[in-house]
Amino acid sequence: MLTPKQYEQMKDELDNCQNPIFFFDDDPDGLCAFLLFYRYKKEGHGFVVKTHPKLDARSAPKIEEYDADKVFVLDVANLEQDFIDASKVPVIWIDHHGPTERDNVKYFNPRLNDKTANIPTTYLCYKVVQQDLWIAMTGCIADYYMPDFFDEFKEKYSDLLNGKKTVGDIYFDSRIGTLIKVLSFCLKGKTGDVLKCMKILTRIESPYEILNQESAKGKFIFQRYEKINKMYDSLLDDAVKAEGKEKLMVFTYEHDKMSFTGDLSNELLYKFPDKVIIVGRKKDEDVRMSIRSRNILIPPILEKSLAGLEGYGGGHEHACGANIKQVDFKEFVKRMNENIT
Repeated sequence: MLTPKQYEQMKDELDNCQNPIFFFDDDPDGLCAFLLFYRYKKEGHGFVVKTHPKLDARSAPKIEEYDADKVFVLDVANLEQDFIDASKVPVIWIDHHGPTERDNVKYFNPRLNDKTANIPTTYLCYKVVQQDLWIAMTGCIADYYMPDFFDEFKEKYSDLLNGKKTVGDIYFDSRIGTLIKVLSFCLKGKTGDVLKCMKILTRIESPYEILNQESAKGKFIFQRYEKINKMYDSLLDDAVKAEGKEKLMVFTYEHDKMSFTGDLSNELLYKFPDKVIIVGRKKDEDVRMSIRSRNILIPPILEKSLAGLEGYGGGHEHACGANIKQVDFKEFVKRMNENIT
């Protein structure tokens, strides 16, 4: 956990800028963290770190292009030193991966004090702005974290919980779970569509605008969700059918579908908690994967399984991302099977 002084420092950084630029990870935690800061500040520009698995010097020109006076990097695991070096304004990095050593950056990460801490970036940002409780709750549950403001949320938005009390049940069997999918699907598709959704989300006043389609803005977001969800449900049905007797459950699909690897792996783990889940999307010569487990530590097994193969991966103790060449995928799966048993 961060200290009260650190939260004050983060708030000072946010208050003391005129035109910030935000770079955030392409998942609900990253999006919610951005929305919390942007809706508090009501100024700035947001960009999803989507094209590459890291934020490096290739994205730095946007800082000058938008005449930003401060950079906030939210929920991005891999912030490269060359990005920081290329930035001519202060860089504030708020994250819960790693931790990683970097120079000339103000780094706020609870894992610097406790490497076992797994506190979402959404939570850290909410403690700074203290507003938009529904966005904060959505981002925390999306990252499988039960926040200490659950009772406050329950008092104000009990209907969104559908009587559920555990993180998994709220995630996959409540209206909050629907909101998680809505936000996740807003980040999918063409860049123009993503930017349009982001702009609309910064102007939504309550979750009911979306869930009950109470405004034109909310209706647009929800109808886009419904369209994409049909594609997702079809893939989920196929993935469930792939379940076998092995400890390792593997499902892959082709690149002509949107990237649902994170969404699918999370839901498959909820349905099959005793499995280690690998969901891969085949694109070009690669298989881009999300890997999940309930109790088995993934990083050491992933590192061992990737040794000598053309690929990379990493992440949290029970949730990792990885990328490997298609020609090596069969061998990788074989090694994963061997290393988890």
